[in-house]
Formats: sequence, C-alpha cells, structure tokens
Amino acid sequence: MIALAASSSSSTSLFDQPGTLGFLVVFGMGVILYFVFRSLIKQLRKVNEAARAETAAQNEAEAAQNGHRAPAAPRSSGNGSPPAR
Repeated sequence: MIALAASSSSSTSLFDQPGTLGFLVVFGMGVILYFVFRSLIKQLRKVNEAARAETAAQNEAEAAQNGHRAPAAPRSSGNGSPPAR
C-alpha cells in the first residue's frame, strides 16, 4: 500500500516541481524589473528637474512683480544629490 502511494505521487510533468522552468520564469521577471526600474528612475529625475525649474521660474516671476531680484536657485549635480559647497 505504501509503495503504491509512493509510486503514484511521482510525476514527470514540468509543472509539478520547481526546476529549470521555474528558475527561468523568476530570472526573466527579475531582468524585466531591472530595466523597468531603471526607466522609472530616469523618468523621476526628469520630473524632479522640471519641477525645480518651474519653481525657480515662479520665484523669479514673483520677485520681478515685487521689484526684487530673487536669489539664484542652487543647481543639482545631476545625480539627485545637492550641490557641494
């Protein structure tokens, strides 16, 4: 009876056990996510720079209306970190 149960549970299907196919699926998802996150970071940097430029333009416009000259906005170093002083 035990031998019958043991022999019936072993299957040769690719989908019964994680193996090469499971590894390839997980690895493929990892590679895809790597490129998706790289693209996301690039887009977020563009949005951040555009928001900084818009804020600087608004500050200059407000200063021009008030008759003052606005101080220059600090420029970032391009990698998202504040400028070195």
